[in-house]
Amino acid sequence: MDTEINAFMIYLRSIKKTSENTEKSYYRDLMKVKKYMEEHGITDVHKITYVTLNAYVLYLEREGFSAATISRNIASIKAFYHYLYREGIVAEDVAELLHAPKIEKKMPEILSKQEVEKLLEQPSGDTPKEIRDKAMLELLYATGIRVSELITLKKGDINLQMGYLVCRDGDKERVIPFGSQAKKALINYLDRTRAVMISDSDSEHLFANCYGKPMSRQGFWKLLKFYAKKAGITSDITPHTLRHSFAAHLVQNGADLRSVQEMLGHSDISTTQIYAKVSHSRIREVYAKTHPRY
Repeated sequence: MDTEINAFMIYLRSIKKTSENTEKSYYRDLMKVKKYMEEHGITDVHKITYVTLNAYVLYLEREGFSAATISRNIASIKAFYHYLYREGIVAEDVAELLHAPKIEKKMPEILSKQEVEKLLEQPSGDTPKEIRDKAMLELLYATGIRVSELITLKKGDINLQMGYLVCRDGDKERVIPFGSQAKKALINYLDRTRAVMISDSDSEHLFANCYGKPMSRQGFWKLLKFYAKKAGITSDITPHTLRHSFAAHLVQNGADLRSVQEMLGHSDISTTQIYAKVSHSRIREVYAKTHPRY
């Protein structure tokens, strides 16, 4: 299957122009299918049938994978076989009848505005690390970008004068504004700290760890957990919690969903609509707590 999977990856990159994250996701899913098939004596893509693919889906269910994970795997398989069939590599699209499990959409975990304020107040010291941490946290909440996007930002992606950043994902890019608090934290970091933390003057990376190397996802997660604990936040906070909070707070304050969708980089507005539900849920909660005749 390696030859067919690699050809599919080239197709995604050169023809479909999919993002790097999407490519990686497809590749991971398809390599898991390949491993499963090989363990069952199937090494030729032409020998895979609807029955063997359905057996793989049942295997994922038995292993306790979530409905969302199984649905993503099925989507990867369907895209792969649609490509193989269209290119004439296989005579039949054996994945066409695979059905994804029904996904129950959960409300995303969001912080209150007070919790966000408390969190952003925590890195208040004057050390290079705290100045950097303050800039990273402020920018993450100000723009709603993913942590993977935050840690790969280049210095040239930031326009301080106009107050926006350019976020790139493969061939796609989006422009996201940020406010005065994030701008202030960034100026402080760039003026006082970046050159101390990144000794290589030719480096384009905006942020670095304490060893001058690019920040990792795990490294940022650890510092976020540290400041959340200091802020007294008891919920299980992740970098994505700030992204959810950014979107939910915008919608609560009257932002239209299309604008929020564009800032988040969602390809489908149905993904963004969950934040409208969060807003409505919050309104009902406030009403229940405050209306005298509830």
